[in-house]
Amino acid sequence: MHDIVDREALIVDPPKTLWQRSRRLLLMIGVPLLLLAVGGYFWLTSGRSVSTDNSYVQQDKVSISADVTGRVLSVNVRESQPVKRGDVLFTIDPETFRITLAEREAALASARQQAAQATTNVSGKGADLTGRRDAVNYAQLDFARQASLLKEGFTTRARYQQADLALQQAKSALASAQADLANAQAGVARGPVESQPIVMAARAARDRAALDLRRTSVRAPADGIASQTDKVQPGQIVATGIPTLSLVVSNARWVEANFKETDLEHMRVGQPATVKLDAYPDTPLQGRVLSIGAGTGSEFSVLPAQNATGNWVKVVQRVPVRIAITGKTAVPLLAGLSADVTVDVRDAK
Repeated sequence: MHDIVDREALIVDPPKTLWQRSRRLLLMIGVPLLLLAVGGYFWLTSGRSVSTDNSYVQQDKVSISADVTGRVLSVNVRESQPVKRGDVLFTIDPETFRITLAEREAALASARQQAAQATTNVSGKGADLTGRRDAVNYAQLDFARQASLLKEGFTTRARYQQADLALQQAKSALASAQADLANAQAGVARGPVESQPIVMAARAARDRAALDLRRTSVRAPADGIASQTDKVQPGQIVATGIPTLSLVVSNARWVEANFKETDLEHMRVGQPATVKLDAYPDTPLQGRVLSIGAGTGSEFSVLPAQNATGNWVKVVQRVPVRIAITGKTAVPLLAGLSADVTVDVRDAK
């Protein structure tokens, strides 16, 4: 009887390849090495930068207000219109201010005339004083002559007394002339007519009226973009110091990044930064740290947190860091845009 041979026993396994023989060993060695390499990479590269997505584009904004009160005659700008420094934004009706300027010009001319008259009056009082002094000298000579003649008996006592009375009257007139001159000089300052107080006050009033007339043309204080122009319309009464439209200054842009307080240990002014706007994520901008805030955001809030309470909970604070954009930008930097900011802190000293 033939032996029954197991068919499965007759099947011979093919020889294993080198890869199959070494795969398990490679996995046992390679996986730990890969994990070590990844961990080493993160360990070596950690701490090179800090980042935050709590960042926003900021721009200087100027609230435009009129320096004089009046009715708006015309508005020369529209919403989002670029303007240059000195461009007229809107004008106020100047007629009232022209009339005021004319009145001040007339008052200045009158003041100059009064000052000239006062100067002439001083000159006249001085001449009168000279005459009174000469009269006293003559009266003294006549009195001395009459006294000498009275001793020799060649004149009467009545004539002597008359000379004495004339001398006293001349002295009184001299004193009165001196007082009049001093009074006239007290109202006139030394120097030309233009340096007289009455003229200086009238000229200052004239200059103020001229300044108010020039201020009826409200001009842009800087280069920028006009905004909120609908707040001022022709025919509207604008008051002094009340904000009307706004001007977004075009050459003063930066990014305010609110970093956690734990990210500031190695941050320094001047370190390079990368800014990615949410609106243009594929166009990163280069910048540098311009300044680090003097206090946390909560310290400058309208209602600061009251931490001296029994239910105090520690919260990581945010510190505003200003990032200046360096070089030209290929995308528009609109105020308020969100951004991600990464600061390279490797050169911290």
